[in-house]
Amino acid sequence: MIDTQYAESELTGKIIGCAMEVHKALGNGFQEKIYQKAFAIELNNQGINFVQEHEMSIYYKGHFLGKRRVDLFVENKIMVELKAVILLDDAHLAQAINYLEASGFKIGLLINFGCRSLQFKRVMKPGTKL
Repeated sequence: MIDTQYAESELTGKIIGCAMEVHKALGNGFQEKIYQKAFAIELNNQGINFVQEHEMSIYYKGHFLGKRRVDLFVENKIMVELKAVILLDDAHLAQAINYLEASGFKIGLLINFGCRSLQFKRVMKPGTKL
């Protein structure tokens, strides 16, 4: 599932496994909030620590622009952004990368429950080494 050469591959594999379990049970077609709640239950069941809806401040050249919420931070290592769309596109990937930049995290997962088959992408902060 996840190439072990990547940092935190064991944890990202567990996170994706939780997402697969949720998708297997619920399928596609629900709103993102439903998947987020079910995903949180599954993470809890697996003993994985996380923080939901973490609010972070966005700055530009030292000027505060506003706040954004990341769906989950897992084990204080992995940023997880959840979607429930028909198809992931470049805008979703850009959002996940921007959240990595703003949060200071190096590794993230973009998970989409909106397709017949679960979609997931590993994202890394630009310049991060494997």
